[in-house]
Amino acid sequence: MTAGRALSIRLAEITIDCVQPQVVADFWAALLGGTLHTPLPGWLRLGTVGGPTPALNFQPVPEPKVGKSRIHLDLLVDDMAQAVGRVTSLGGRWLGERHDYDEGTVWVLADPEGNEFCMVQYFAPA
Repeated sequence: MTAGRALSIRLAEITIDCVQPQVVADFWAALLGGTLHTPLPGWLRLGTVGGPTPALNFQPVPEPKVGKSRIHLDLLVDDMAQAVGRVTSLGGRWLGERHDYDEGTVWVLADPEGNEFCMVQYFAPA
């Protein structure tokens, strides 16, 4: 760090471990839009580092996912039924978990390898 200059920290990338990176990356690219590219051999990336939103990396690993993810993505939607339908049409699934709060609703879903994420729909303010 240069003297007198404030430290800058911001979220740039999120990496998802995958047994089949192409399958998982194709799911997320179809769901969120964008172009996949290969930053490293065997890896895929959706988005660009330093772009307006964090890039998603898909890292090859030999072992399948075991247990609940401790960090997950929350995706804002304006039509929950349509969003869940889109996820299932792409090979993901709803995990049967729904949470209703005063500010909105959250449904827990998973991508083709079982990585959990949430669809969030906020209610209009009263």
